[in-house]
Amino acid sequence: MCGFLAEYNRTHTLQSKSLFTSILAMSNHRGPDDQQYWSNQKDIQLGFNRLSILDVSDAGQQPMRSPQGRYILVFNGEIYNHLELRKQLSETPYKGHSDSETIVVCLEAWGIKKTVEALNGMFAMIIYDTDTQAISLVRDFAGIKPLFYGWDGGTLIAASQYDQVIAHPRFSHKSIDTAVLKLYLEQHVMPAPFGLYEDTYQVLPGEIVSISKEGRKTHHRYWELPKTVSPSIFNIEEGMTYISDVLDDSVARQLRSDVPLGAFLSGGVDSSLVCSSIKKQQQNGQVFTIGSDSQVHDETERAKQFAQALECQQHIWHLSSAEMLRYWDSAMKSLHEPLADFSILPTYMVSKLAKKHVTVALSGDGGDELFFGYERFWSIGKNIQYQHYPKIIRQALYGFDKYTTGNKRLNAVLLAPSQNVAHQGLHSRFRTTLLQAVAPELSTVALPEQYTVYNYTNTKDTRTLLTNMRHAEFYGMMQKTLRKVDLASMQNSLEVRVPFLDKQLIEASLQLDPMLSYGAHKRKHLLKQMMRQRFPSIPKEKTKKGFSVPLGKWLREDLNPIITERLLDNDVATFGFSRSAIEDMINIHYNKQADYKWPIFTLYALMTWRK
Repeated sequence: MCGFLAEYNRTHTLQSKSLFTSILAMSNHRGPDDQQYWSNQKDIQLGFNRLSILDVSDAGQQPMRSPQGRYILVFNGEIYNHLELRKQLSETPYKGHSDSETIVVCLEAWGIKKTVEALNGMFAMIIYDTDTQAISLVRDFAGIKPLFYGWDGGTLIAASQYDQVIAHPRFSHKSIDTAVLKLYLEQHVMPAPFGLYEDTYQVLPGEIVSISKEGRKTHHRYWELPKTVSPSIFNIEEGMTYISDVLDDSVARQLRSDVPLGAFLSGGVDSSLVCSSIKKQQQNGQVFTIGSDSQVHDETERAKQFAQALECQQHIWHLSSAEMLRYWDSAMKSLHEPLADFSILPTYMVSKLAKKHVTVALSGDGGDELFFGYERFWSIGKNIQYQHYPKIIRQALYGFDKYTTGNKRLNAVLLAPSQNVAHQGLHSRFRTTLLQAVAPELSTVALPEQYTVYNYTNTKDTRTLLTNMRHAEFYGMMQKTLRKVDLASMQNSLEVRVPFLDKQLIEASLQLDPMLSYGAHKRKHLLKQMMRQRFPSIPKEKTKKGFSVPLGKWLREDLNPIITERLLDNDVATFGFSRSAIEDMINIHYNKQADYKWPIFTLYALMTWRK
């Protein structure tokens, strides 16, 4: 796991090496082990901060040139099948055993497209072709690793962090894209392919963005999670056996490392399954757990049960609220882009704990999206037979059910005009009326046309609805989670690997009938059954606590002066926000008249990042 920077200039002189390396230094925490630089002294320069994981010798240094010199590569991530790929090119003399060297050899043998399609891993890379003088930006199929860039038709700047892009002189004075700003406020994340400032972007998951020597930009999507699938497994026992085997294989691949490795362990399903697969591969694993003095959020007792069953070495950092808050500013420094997920604090803390003992950690992210783990799958799905009715009938049905059962059978989702609008709305914690008061200038601004995450049509078929929703969660909520984990872990120079997002496991999940994990109180049913099979002595979890913090309470107590000072300074005018509306919102939350923690933190994360 590393950080890189690239400048490709077709119409202007390259920035000085000293300025370039100063921008590169902004990602030193992503790769503190080594820094290298390469330039052709004409139109391109590349910089790399290395976190040594595979082949810690100089043979793994980047930027790396292919054996015949055609391609120059900078690459952030890990390729889990690189040894298998080497066997296909066994006649090549390798200098070391890094996955970076495997990539450049494949590039020379197969070209960019075939090489990228063959990779199983997490990666963001810049590839410069010295023959064609074209540059390509490539991001992994699941979007685990970030890749930001700015392009104004003449200058390209690409980096592992968004703040590096807008630090470049060609992009430091760009105007705010108001459509993207509104999208951030509604969805609490700056999703790909967008950047907050004009002429700045992100590479989509599974995309290659290329710029030719003539300055022509092209996009190629080499992989996308399908909306339409034809499952082949309809039996729960068969499905459990299949996924269990594929998960074990995925974990085995991701345990390859030349440095110490461990795993995050909460009291939930996904991380415990990952840790149980680690146990099958090695005897003494290290796991890391964060606890708090909030009974609503603390999962340490259940995590201890898993650790004891696995007989692994567990490191627990049980934090009081006061102690957690002492790390608040440090955690907020990991926000190198606008991101409003306040579970970044415990993620930062567990990464800090893990880094004391290991350089690589495995996590359980991705399981909820692929195996229907969120309550909203059921919240929308249970209304499916009524969603196509006219609005007046839906309102009547909702009112009748509210009167007779207290909405035990139907919910307010039914009142949305369509399934996709309801789905998108469930991800927004910034009410329309409140957003209009805080950001009146955005009232008439439409979201970007390219934002199509929730573009699907109503259906009466439950399986079709579930695959539509899974696709949206994969490119919506999951991308937000992955950005949080990447930012928090890399701020601590820790690599986090995600076995559930191994290419083979993603594709295996598509073979399962969605109904194996769906129903009232049955979310993620297949994985839960797997967990009970692997941990028969651990009782069923009564309530899911979640990996978060009591932010609403903190905003009324210790954090109130910090938040208030930041949100009421003069910078609010930069975004066209109403200072008085923000002040009213803070006071209403403080006086417990409403719970506004999400919109408050969304604004705070934006303002803190800008600082």
